Amino acid sequence: MAEEPVRLGESGQEALTPREARLERGAALLRWGAVASAVLSGLVILTALAGGLRLVPDLFPALHGLLLGQVAGPDDAAVAGAILLTQINTALLLVMMVGVQARELWALAGVWLLAVINGAALARAGFTPALLTIIFAAWAGLVISRDARAFRLNPVMLKELRGRMRGVRAFFVLTVYLGLMSGFTALLYLIYTPVNQVTGSAAAGEVGRVLFMGIVGIEVVLIIFIAPAFTAGAITGERERQTYDLLRATLLAAPSFVVGKLESALTYVLLLLLAAIPLQSIAFLFGGVTEGELALAFIILTVTAITLGTVGIYFSAITPRTLTASVRSYTATLVAAFVAPVVMSFVLGILNAAAGRASPVVEAALIYLGDLVVSLNPIATALSTQELLINRQVIGFWTDTLASDGSTIPRVSPWITFTIIYLVVSAVLVVVSIRRMRRAEE
Repeated sequence: MAEEPVRLGESGQEALTPREARLERGAALLRWGAVASAVLSGLVILTALAGGLRLVPDLFPALHGLLLGQVAGPDDAAVAGAILLTQINTALLLVMMVGVQARELWALAGVWLLAVINGAALARAGFTPALLTIIFAAWAGLVISRDARAFRLNPVMLKELRGRMRGVRAFFVLTVYLGLMSGFTALLYLIYTPVNQVTGSAAAGEVGRVLFMGIVGIEVVLIIFIAPAFTAGAITGERERQTYDLLRATLLAAPSFVVGKLESALTYVLLLLLAAIPLQSIAFLFGGVTEGELALAFIILTVTAITLGTVGIYFSAITPRTLTASVRSYTATLVAAFVAPVVMSFVLGILNAAAGRASPVVEAALIYLGDLVVSLNPIATALSTQELLINRQVIGFWTDTLASDGSTIPRVSPWITFTIIYLVVSAVLVVVSIRRMRRAEE
């Protein structure tokens, strides 16, 4: 017997079956879990600021015991770690919400995995904010597990990816991409080595670091131009080919359509990133580069590609023409990647100059603001992360000494905050794209 509609969908026209209603309920639970985690993170930040301003005495030890009671170490560092972990949960809950809406197979396992990981963090580290994530993720998992058969490999992604890989264009782009990177690597080696004729492991390590940073830099630039190009015409192209109405006449849901288009483009971009790893590994021949640096570079590049891909999807959903979507996508991308660093360097110069003459609280606030500004740009994030790895051997948390009174404050490597911010932005853009598509169909 066919399922009877139970309520109206978001458009107010199409009714949802009991299965669709349960999946929407599961996605809503994940969304509310993300909101709750974000609110909790904000409350902890405000409370920590009150402790930093010394409005409440002995506040950091109390927060340490409440948030990460089983982790030893400085109280301020523990509070900062709890805030960061809560924000990571916010980003992951939003990503899982998008996956549930699109009925992605990875989302079904991801929701339970998120609950299990947070359960382990609660048991081993006393991370009490994990309770929110555990409750909402497990609740959503129970709801959507009743319709486990609804989750599958995205058909749009499979179709688009097969069509892309069967054509000449995919291999041509891959060849040009690797050719440009190889030529740039060879040119950088030829230019740099004659200038540094000093022999020894230290000189070789310097060459390895220069080659690695050069390869990662050119990858970032190429991804900035490639990722939006693959997604800016994803939806508008269907409209221009007059196949959009045929796709919408099928049983394919709008979230599956949007996410499938995004996944097909990002899978190919991921192939480009994986194909460039051997070039990055050339730096190991000279030394000076570790496996951690290679992994962090891959994470930064992947997150950048995901976010720029969602930017293209967003403009493709809200504009009627591919050309318009491409122009807007590249404008937003180029402003964020090239114009913003110039403005950021000017702002950071002013902040650094002001921090030297400020009180400890103001100096710490300016430092954290500068870290946030750096984390908004992939190029600045990659350079800052690399500098921390080379000079301080830091991959996560570290402490910095204030110039005003010699006290220390906890800081985090830029790639972590960069990943959180960009994943949240990606999830929000996908959700907005889905809603704009549904609104256009009314």
